[in-house]
Amino acid sequence: MKKILKNTLTLAAASVLTFGMTACSSDKNETDNDNNKKEIDITDANNLDYSSDYAEQWANYMVTVSSLLADDADMLYNEWKNGYADIFKKHNSEEYKSAIDCVEQIFDGCTDIASEVGSAKIGEPYSLYMDGKTEEALYAVESWYSWHSRDDYRNNIYSIRNAYYGSRDGKVNANSLSAVLAKVNPTLDEEAKQKIQAAADAIYNIPQPFRNNINSKEASAAMTACADLEDFIDNTLKPYFTSNINDDATLDPVVKQYVDYVVMPTYEQLAILNDALDYAVITFKQAPSNANFAACANAWLAAREPWEQSEAFLFGPVDELGLDPNMDSWPLDQAQIARILKSQDFTNLNWREGESDDKIEAAQSLRGFHTLEYLIFKDGKARTVK
Repeated sequence: MKKILKNTLTLAAASVLTFGMTACSSDKNETDNDNNKKEIDITDANNLDYSSDYAEQWANYMVTVSSLLADDADMLYNEWKNGYADIFKKHNSEEYKSAIDCVEQIFDGCTDIASEVGSAKIGEPYSLYMDGKTEEALYAVESWYSWHSRDDYRNNIYSIRNAYYGSRDGKVNANSLSAVLAKVNPTLDEEAKQKIQAAADAIYNIPQPFRNNINSKEASAAMTACADLEDFIDNTLKPYFTSNINDDATLDPVVKQYVDYVVMPTYEQLAILNDALDYAVITFKQAPSNANFAACANAWLAAREPWEQSEAFLFGPVDELGLDPNMDSWPLDQAQIARILKSQDFTNLNWREGESDDKIEAAQSLRGFHTLEYLIFKDGKARTVK
């Protein structure tokens, strides 16, 4: 399950929140009497905005993060392609000794993300807001720079659907958990389908953007639907398979279908689209313009979808190698991001195995999708060149 980092954010003291962000520069771009370039104010990191005065520094950070994202996505795909996929399908390891072990892992992944969407992604901002901590609630909303929260959360539910259907197109494959269950208990299978769809629909019923509707009745209904789905998978579906559908002959094709037609193509698309995102960011660095900022935004949105649709299978290499928090830690340490923009010292974005958890988490909060989102988006739109 993804780490939701609890980094302390330096929140703006303003009474009215804005999406804007400020920008930082290196020393060479600080106020200069000859060229009148502005000094970068890093004291208001939440309101940092792009400026031509420090365009190079801004683009340098974008390129650094997009390159790390592309590397992590490639690593994840290759780890599955070059070993882990076979381990899972053959289930001849210490961790997976039978097909039912693999199926239980699939269900555990689905349970985890259903819980995370309902209780953390929607639930944590909701609880903060209801406790009167409205500013903290707003900053706790994932993907609020791009206004992409609802899409992210619904794609998380689609990751459950894909795992259960054995496909990525919303159709039930013959070699899927759904098809196997439908043969012996069609009523239970239909209930599973309805609960998955109900959670996806409830999330998308939240008025857009979610950050402006944290305490809405629709947000409360979405939490309930996600909790209902989580409970159903964990306490009904998984036990039913463990007790009634647990032979390798039946489940081997299901596990193979899941790996070959859900996990692998999702990770392959993730790698391809993050390479495209990296290319868009490099293009922007070479030629900053509104059109190229928009291209970065579109590439980010495209690369984001397969990631969110992979979150029902956050086990194996993505967990063991720390790739999940590398790519998707939230919330951000915005104050430290501003300092890095000014210093141009990107060494703190990297970490090594064996370092302290605090150091690793600090590094992970300065990179990944959301740092790049911060640099690309404002008010739900691509930033503009000024």
